[in-house]
Amino acid sequence: MKFKNIEMGKFAKWLGAGVGFTMGGPIGAIIGYALGSIIDGVSIQDFTREQQEYEKQTQHQKRARVSTKPGDFEISLLILASVVIKSDGKVDQRELDYVRLHFVNLYGKERANHAFKLFSGIIKKEISTRQVCLQIRQYMPHSSRLQLIHFLFGIAKSDGLVTSSEEQVIRKIAGYLYVNPNDYTSIKAMFFNEINGAYKILEISTKVSDEEVKKAYRRMAKKYHPDRLQGIGDEHKEIAKEKFQNIQKAYEDIKKERGMS
Repeated sequence: MKFKNIEMGKFAKWLGAGVGFTMGGPIGAIIGYALGSIIDGVSIQDFTREQQEYEKQTQHQKRARVSTKPGDFEISLLILASVVIKSDGKVDQRELDYVRLHFVNLYGKERANHAFKLFSGIIKKEISTRQVCLQIRQYMPHSSRLQLIHFLFGIAKSDGLVTSSEEQVIRKIAGYLYVNPNDYTSIKAMFFNEINGAYKILEISTKVSDEEVKKAYRRMAKKYHPDRLQGIGDEHKEIAKEKFQNIQKAYEDIKKERGMS
């Protein structure tokens, strides 16, 4: 019992007041299953009580309404990452390493270890992708959902190749998250060496005028600027710069190809 309380306390402290909407609904059930698989006899209700106690001790005020907090983005990443990793029928170590490295780079080793321990429980669970995405969509803003899709492509590409099954799963997730086809194609093009890929990233055709290229760049740079991300934590905003840099590179490639000033 003492060991269980210690482990529960560690997880409660890890998430602290950083989790809002993911403690309920289908995602909360998945967290409960994952915790039970790594800490014998633990349920989501046990964890919720531990978290509330931690919040009292640290004098955090619990919000009256459910909202998106940094921990929600973190949990959503773990669950959707498990769906993509299992989509091709096997769990590739390179993909697992990518997820672990991503969390180490974001949070440091200690917090990443907690996240990955929870992930090891999540990946054992059969997940209703639609139900999870519906819950995410209800509370998470569009810009943050785009960042989720970008991260999922990064996982799929971490073993050197995005398989057709992985791409199909990410496309399905994007649909459930109400990410429109143009946004999806733009993010996908950042991970594929396709003909006219730079145009796809900027969501334009090769036939547009130079002025329309400039307008598209300004529009996309505004859409993907890291400052638009809310409720996901400063760590993820830093990672979001990669997507923003892809937009800039696509624009520079088109300018060079066309001889634009």
